[in-house]
Amino acid sequence: MATPTPPAASPLSGRKILVVDDDRLNVRILGSILKAEGYTVAAAESGEAALEHYRTFRPHLVLLDVVMPGIDGLETCRRLRRDYGDQCAPIIFITAKNESDDVVEGLNAGGADYLPKPFKPREVLARIRSHLHIQLLAEQQQLLVAQLSNANASKNRFLGMAAHDLRNPLASIRGLAEFLREGAVGPLNEEQLDLVETIHGASQSMLVLVNELLDVATIESGELKLSLEAHNLPELVGRCIALTNMEAAKKNTRVVLEPVADPAVFAFDPAKMRQVVENLLSNAVKYSPPGSVITVLVETDRAAGRCRLAVRDQGPGIPENERDKLFKDFGRLSVQPTGGEKSTGLGLAICRKIVEAHRGNIAAANLPDRGCEFRVLLPLHPPAP
Repeated sequence: MATPTPPAASPLSGRKILVVDDDRLNVRILGSILKAEGYTVAAAESGEAALEHYRTFRPHLVLLDVVMPGIDGLETCRRLRRDYGDQCAPIIFITAKNESDDVVEGLNAGGADYLPKPFKPREVLARIRSHLHIQLLAEQQQLLVAQLSNANASKNRFLGMAAHDLRNPLASIRGLAEFLREGAVGPLNEEQLDLVETIHGASQSMLVLVNELLDVATIESGELKLSLEAHNLPELVGRCIALTNMEAAKKNTRVVLEPVADPAVFAFDPAKMRQVVENLLSNAVKYSPPGSVITVLVETDRAAGRCRLAVRDQGPGIPENERDKLFKDFGRLSVQPTGGEKSTGLGLAICRKIVEAHRGNIAAANLPDRGCEFRVLLPLHPPAP
């Protein structure tokens, strides 16, 4: 005859419950009910004793009488909540009172539930089992979040190391291609020059991607550090425009800075903000048709305590059903660059994170006729990071 398989142990077996009641008979009744279910039980006869037992026993749940000598159950509950905060175990009041006002008072003190006297074993176990299940699920969720956080941190470390190790050889490949293109080792025929241009373009695209992956890894690991100094934002934007216009000329496109009424000198990280401006200008050129004029505005609203940077292009705009992708990692839209340029889908996500690190915000909106406007709002007096 086969031996019957023993029932599987309950996941709640061994959970610790502190019973607080000055009536020893009640303690014995509850203790026998709970121990039969596999719970570990400790008892205290007063609120003061309960506070001491809680510190050493660290229960998963507390059954707490309301009326006791010394501090009553309501005050005991308040002190436990004050001392242990969100880590405090669920507290179920046990009382002979069942008036709604008393129940409300107990819940307002921080109780999770109540049990009326005399005890009904099935009701006692059902209520306790319910609260312990909720607690167990919360613990499992916290464990999962911690595991995911550790995995994400490991991913960021690996991504950062890989991007860092790839950056130098890619820069070397690009540099060597430039030497060959400039005839450093002698003249090249048309076919050779075409191959060198292909190598240079591919290495440049890969280097941009590697740098953006390194930025993402740095930001997500929480290592983005801002060096806030007083700078003139229009001057920085003007320098970025001058560099962008050299590339934009290939598409017969111009970037124009509107006249600035206010110098807009305030604290920001110039290197990081240059990255934001260059990305917005590059995108405007990339998605505008050849021969376009891209307009840039820098306006200061001292009454509101903020500075606004706006970049207006003449591209196709943002499809309404794709707006949620715009500032997300690898968020590529269906619209394509007008000159066959490459896009990693990381640039705007990095811009958003840099702007938010400055306590600002970035948004985009389609213009009435055609094109799109990217707006960056920055506080003139950002709090310390």
